[in-house]
Amino acid sequence: MSLKGTNQEFGRPYNRRIVLETIRQHGPIERAGIARRVGLTVQTVANIIRELEELGLISGERTHKKSRGSPPMSLRLNRQGAYAVGVHVTPLGIEAALVDLAGTIVAARRLDMPPPGPEDSFREIGKLVKGFRAQTAGRLLVGVGLAMPGPFDVESMSFVGPTTLESWRGVAVAQRLSESTGLSAFVENDMAAAALGESLHGAGRNVSAFYYLYFGVGLGGAMVKDGVPMRGFYGNAGEIGHVPLVPDGQPCSCGNRGCLERYVSLEAFQRRAPIIGQPAWIAEAAPLLRSAIVTIENLFDPETVVIGGIMDDDLLGALVSAANPLPTSVADRKGRTAQRLMRSASGQNAVLRGAASLAFSGVLSPRFGQADAPANDPLFPRSRVA
Repeated sequence: MSLKGTNQEFGRPYNRRIVLETIRQHGPIERAGIARRVGLTVQTVANIIRELEELGLISGERTHKKSRGSPPMSLRLNRQGAYAVGVHVTPLGIEAALVDLAGTIVAARRLDMPPPGPEDSFREIGKLVKGFRAQTAGRLLVGVGLAMPGPFDVESMSFVGPTTLESWRGVAVAQRLSESTGLSAFVENDMAAAALGESLHGAGRNVSAFYYLYFGVGLGGAMVKDGVPMRGFYGNAGEIGHVPLVPDGQPCSCGNRGCLERYVSLEAFQRRAPIIGQPAWIAEAAPLLRSAIVTIENLFDPETVVIGGIMDDDLLGALVSAANPLPTSVADRKGRTAQRLMRSASGQNAVLRGAASLAFSGVLSPRFGQADAPANDPLFPRSRVA
């Protein structure tokens, strides 16, 4: 993905994010290379680099000398220059992680508290963030990102049923999260957060368009193009778990019958496997997963489908194996360079890394269509001069 800066005065905070994101994507990289990629002058880039170095977000070293004068500086992210906290709240409990600027999980905690109510959750998250802050050695903690099951703001589906957080209806999540942690807060549904993390740090780094199929307690997905999850007009795109695939099938909490996640999800496994056994559940779920993948391919034509989530790795691997070979779709073509179906490179940490990426993206990275910095930007206040 090619990121371009702007020469407009209001775009200075955006340019800083463009330069930082370019170093993240392509580092180690020299200033001249950054300038060519973002369309800014070398002098403008040099000024931004100086500020990012002062903040401790990047570091550099001299490359070998090729000609007269000082050798150019090769720049890269300083992974310990900033941190973010990723939080995942599910019907099973709370997971949280301290994540560095390079996407590495530095510390993680899990609290089993099914089902987690909002009051207890925000109190415990505040404690977790306080503990993580003590581990940053005084480095910048940019914010906290929280991932939770969707969809949002759909009366008949939001916070309804065993795959959602039933007691959270009407809760101002971002506001409460910011109040409990003292940090800039960002909220997203878990499947989009996981897809974002996968695009930044996982299997999606090497593909420009992929579909992330997310196994949470329920089932969801997100199409990712050039690093950006497609969210739809109301932000609820990807609720593939509520696609009715079994005519006159099991009733679903959404009001329909035969929805995919009633058969293919962690909740479905925990409900059915104790009755029929794990091998029988895999045999029951695999044909429906196969149909879902082919449907995704025909609808979105992704370069690959990446499958991941919080389901046990061995169980997910057995289910993926049982779904192969895949039937014919538009993805069944000659000259493919990527597999049609890939496992997530982040495993069960995809959502935590993705949730932290919400904070990093919201504060550090360019947000398309919004060139200016947020009012509470902890890195680049509006009063600072480039």
